[in-house]
Amino acid sequence: MTMKLISWNVNGLRACLQKGFMDYFNEMDADIFCLQETKLQAGQHDLELPGYYQYWNYAEKKGYSGTALFTKKEPISVTYGIGVEEHDHEGRVITAEFEDYYVITVYVPNSQRELTRLDYRQQWEAAFLEYIKKLDEKKPVIYCGDLNVAHQEIDLKNPKTNHHNAGFTDEERACFTKVLESGFIDTFRYFYPDTRDVYSWWSYMFQARSKNAGWRIDYFVTSKSLEGRLQDAAIHTQILGSDHCPVELILK
Repeated sequence: MTMKLISWNVNGLRACLQKGFMDYFNEMDADIFCLQETKLQAGQHDLELPGYYQYWNYAEKKGYSGTALFTKKEPISVTYGIGVEEHDHEGRVITAEFEDYYVITVYVPNSQRELTRLDYRQQWEAAFLEYIKKLDEKKPVIYCGDLNVAHQEIDLKNPKTNHHNAGFTDEERACFTKVLESGFIDTFRYFYPDTRDVYSWWSYMFQARSKNAGWRIDYFVTSKSLEGRLQDAAIHTQILGSDHCPVELILK
């Protein structure tokens, strides 16, 4: 018996629906399907997904951020945000509790050009790490989404020219290192430690996707205690519809 989990930053769900989202969703037949950057408000969609429970977290700001989680099995409980007032206005986190683990869809804040949000981002990272560590004390955690960081040089096409740019600053990379040091696994690198040129995001500019000048910034991260249940991880670079592609985790 395996469990298939998919995560996808759709960069606007309404746009993605026009570009084959439902075909992919139906074809993958995931047990749990997580979205980031839905860019929706309540009442702006009527997504029919027979056989799935749906959970949505909307940003207060219109057309911005937002996450969703679809699951075949009804969770024991679902919470929105991380319980920190200053971080819970942008619809970035949904946590679903199941019997064996928590599943979290997360859209980590972007540090922005000129790194105008880097300080805020670091506060957010610290709060999120505290949040998952507390959950991990109760049962294992699986979190997925657009983490807005390429962890190592192998995780982006042009590390030299992007050093100190948003998503590849020393500060952001150190935050992710701290997550791994706190007892969590980057599942793609767990299975494919040396695989190069596999990315999950490409700029819409400079024909980046056709040149495969991308970044790996979408992840499945799990508690170390789930290591024995990890079966495979994948990045579906062939799937279009967004500037990100879906990522996958298979659990025993």
